[in-house]
Amino acid sequence: LRVEIALDPGQTRDVAFALGDAPDVAGVRAAARALRDGGCLAELNRRTRDFWTAHLGNLQIKTPVSSIDFLCNGWLLYQLTACRLWGRTALYQSGGAFGFRDQLQDVMALCTTASQMARSQILLSASRQFPQGDAQHWWHEQSGAGVRTACSDDYLWLVQATCRYVEATGDREILSEKISYLEGPLLRDGESDHYFTPEVSAYEETLLEHCRRALAHSTRRGPHGLPLIGSGDWNDALNRVGPLGVGESVWMGWFLIDTLKKFEAMMPEEPQDFAALANSLNDEAWDGGWYLRAFFDSGESIGSHKNLEACLDSLAQSWAVISNAAPLDRQRVAMRAVLDRLVHEQERVIQLFKPPFDRTVPHPGYIMGYPPGLRENGGQYTHGALWTAMATARLGMGDEAVRLMQLLNPIESACTPEGMRRYKAEPYVVAADVYFAPGLEGRAGWTWYTGSAAWSYRVWIEEVLGFKVNGETCSVNPVIPREWPGFSMTYRHGNSTYRFEIAQTDSGASSCHVDGQSVDLAAIPLNRTGGDHQVMISMPRRIDLNERNAPNTNP
Repeated sequence: LRVEIALDPGQTRDVAFALGDAPDVAGVRAAARALRDGGCLAELNRRTRDFWTAHLGNLQIKTPVSSIDFLCNGWLLYQLTACRLWGRTALYQSGGAFGFRDQLQDVMALCTTASQMARSQILLSASRQFPQGDAQHWWHEQSGAGVRTACSDDYLWLVQATCRYVEATGDREILSEKISYLEGPLLRDGESDHYFTPEVSAYEETLLEHCRRALAHSTRRGPHGLPLIGSGDWNDALNRVGPLGVGESVWMGWFLIDTLKKFEAMMPEEPQDFAALANSLNDEAWDGGWYLRAFFDSGESIGSHKNLEACLDSLAQSWAVISNAAPLDRQRVAMRAVLDRLVHEQERVIQLFKPPFDRTVPHPGYIMGYPPGLRENGGQYTHGALWTAMATARLGMGDEAVRLMQLLNPIESACTPEGMRRYKAEPYVVAADVYFAPGLEGRAGWTWYTGSAAWSYRVWIEEVLGFKVNGETCSVNPVIPREWPGFSMTYRHGNSTYRFEIAQTDSGASSCHVDGQSVDLAAIPLNRTGGDHQVMISMPRRIDLNERNAPNTNP
């Protein structure tokens, strides 16, 4: 739409563009007439601003770094909500479909501040699951048509999201919600995916049963005792690693253990056995200085120092830490390899792995269709890079975690003319990928439509600032740089407002006071009934458990 306007010096004109919908033509015409009234436009504008103020304002932070505050106090959740949940499209990917694992990961970031959105998406996603435990990889809302795949991790994100939601909200009633399944043909032997419109089954089970079916579907193992990779795991582009049905994913092993641990925490009366899987990972996948990434059907490895390409993959290392299923000394050594070899400060890039695929045999999949250094093929895939920062925070390395997160911060990447010429993308939304191809180092790929917005928010809020809500209590366990004096937060819980002041001290023990009363820092009481509450927290500066300049013992 274009309107030509001629303005004299000092003259102003207001022009409004309205986008909306109505159930019929008469409704459209009525809306058009109403919108000619300037008062109507002003009211609609006010409502829109009020909505976003409320939606984005439930948690506000103030740290010593304004670019962190700018992202966390609005833009990350806006990108997540407007693009990922509502539009499901952007300039770089015009689709509109729901992704099973995609939007489930997105709403995990909303469990504290917009829990109803999270609840609705969890139940919607559960309705796209088959009785066998797998799910549609993606589907179109209008028709229900979508693709059934042999991807190995999709269905487990339902368990992850459900556990996170219950942990954050205390709403266990969601586990009793009855949800139907989909009915459709199974994949044939050798078939990696099948696009069709499934039938909706008349049979319903609780969300808890849907989660149990997902876990039951994950029990298949390969020759090394590891989960099968199927037609890909988190990295869809590794789609030719296991076409014969025996290729294995090391990352999937760590991810499955983490999922089982979360389910056990939610359902302690159902203990989960993952000891054998942890033993297999540590016995079969340890390469001396880091963990392997996968095994082909042939038994050949990906992610070994013996491989000429993709000899070190960040995902297998970060999730060895996130799952906490690897020995601590190996966690530290493996992450040291990632920090030393995959993090490039000058180019502001954290590679997914290196070197890129180019001539590898056996062929790993469509990942090798990308030029070396682009997207999943050895560039920065920000989703995975955020897990690197998350793992660093889990190891107590506050300075390092914030350094990595600031490398991934689009504001910092584009805050100078030189940086903007290199980065070439919007500085207020997270990019899905950043190139590391020769001559393109540090250039952003597609933006807006990426799950990296949700994970950026979670790593900043939950891992670095350490703020987690657990029903009617919360905890604050930050992993922040030693030089920070502290930070503050304002959190709305129901009708109540909690104002947090967190200070780092050079001595003394941790303490927490709510309205002057001493409370347990790990279970700070919350109420929804109203009023302003002051939370004062003091804690000693952390000792970095793995300083950047520590000796490198990797091969």
